[in-house]
Amino acid sequence: MAISALGLIETRGMIPLVEAADVALKAANVTLTGTRMAGSGLITVAMTGDVAAVRAATEAGAAAAARVGELVSVEVLSRPHEELAKVTPGR
Repeated sequence: MAISALGLIETRGMIPLVEAADVALKAANVTLTGTRMAGSGLITVAMTGDVAAVRAATEAGAAAAARVGELVSVEVLSRPHEELAKVTPGR
């Protein structure tokens, strides 16, 4: 099943990631699909939902992560290709 949008927030460290995920989930109607650790403290959280909700959630989550630690990157993909499920966290 195709998803409307995929949002990713990457931080350095667990505390900013947990803060980002908590705020993102409270900010909009999105579903957390998983996390992935890349090494050197880099951790990414992925969420799905409609485009507007994912955009609002990632913006809120990124701001929260930056307040308590290091925000590395944020990305929102509208209508991601089905093959991306092979490389995204929890999919």
